[in-house]
Amino acid sequence: MIFSKAGFGGAVADFEAAVVAQDAKRSGKAFIRLQETFGRAKETELFAGGPRLAAVLEQVPPSPRAVVAVLVGACVERGADAERCAPGVLAGLRAALEGAVAFGEAWAATGGGAFPVPDDGEPGEEIVERTGFEAAVGWWTLSQWEMAAVALLNHRAVRAGLDGAAAVRAGLDERAAGARLDERAAGARLDDATVRGQADSGRGELLRLLTAVAQASGQELRCLSYALQVLDDEPLVVLHRPSATGYLLRLSGIGDNFQLHTLLADALIGGGHVAGRAPSPQEVAVCRETPGQVETAGSFELVAPDGDRLWNEGTPADIPVVDGVRLLVLDEPSYARSWPAGRFFPGMRGDLILERALEPGETERWFARVSPAGELTG
Repeated sequence: MIFSKAGFGGAVADFEAAVVAQDAKRSGKAFIRLQETFGRAKETELFAGGPRLAAVLEQVPPSPRAVVAVLVGACVERGADAERCAPGVLAGLRAALEGAVAFGEAWAATGGGAFPVPDDGEPGEEIVERTGFEAAVGWWTLSQWEMAAVALLNHRAVRAGLDGAAAVRAGLDERAAGARLDERAAGARLDDATVRGQADSGRGELLRLLTAVAQASGQELRCLSYALQVLDDEPLVVLHRPSATGYLLRLSGIGDNFQLHTLLADALIGGGHVAGRAPSPQEVAVCRETPGQVETAGSFELVAPDGDRLWNEGTPADIPVVDGVRLLVLDEPSYARSWPAGRFFPGMRGDLILERALEPGETERWFARVSPAGELTG
């Protein structure tokens, strides 16, 4: 596409050319224009501009690089191709996390103390002297990289590409045939830890770095952590203890267990399989893809196979894997609880599909893998 000289499109073209030519003065001017013109950008400029900016991110100087990444994420939120933008942004995220880890190590080695709180400017001279420039910039810009990365991770194709899930999808799909679930689960499926370990640049490595940053700084980047833990096309065995029944479901794009809770109540109670309070159509819709929030109430107690409570504030990735499949127990709620139903990630479509009720023999075998009902722990 040929950009006009004016507007966001022209700023993208100028910035791209200046960065490639390593013309600091020209790229600085174009960088300012990018920010000034973005709000008035046309749809076509955003569609083309996002991938072009992402492609040159690695060549942008460290300090403004994160701001350009945020602009890329904003382009994606307004329709730019997330898959084309992903490599540049996710590579930058990893570099920032590595820098933040190095910052924590250097900070501890030079006296420690409370981590400095990044401001809108660059890290000060004293901080750079203690940790080095790249490490300081990694910590200083990490929240911006979080913003940019989450915009891309809203898209299922980006999440799949991040950890090479497509490479094992054929093995997962084999289980969709009519074989018994426990036979399919044994050896037919690689769990998330295995999938994530297949590529150093996958989400498992990003989560490892993020955990190291959180341990050093005491600050959790919750949105990024949750986005990196989102599961797609993930089988889930659910045992409803009060009715002694079991179900096979499949979840995708669910950001937290509040969202999962509502969709479980819709599938099982709304579907007429178990007794209880079914959420309204509006409550369900906002947990799938309708914007907004609607007040809802809890229908279950979410319990791990070992009896630990699984909190609504957690994520579906917290549900333990048993014999290759995530296994969740539903008990009667121990107390009344309400919350605004909706999506943790408003830009991410969530879904939970009930594939089938388990046969009595299957259900009995799965119940044999869980602790008896008792006082909740955790």
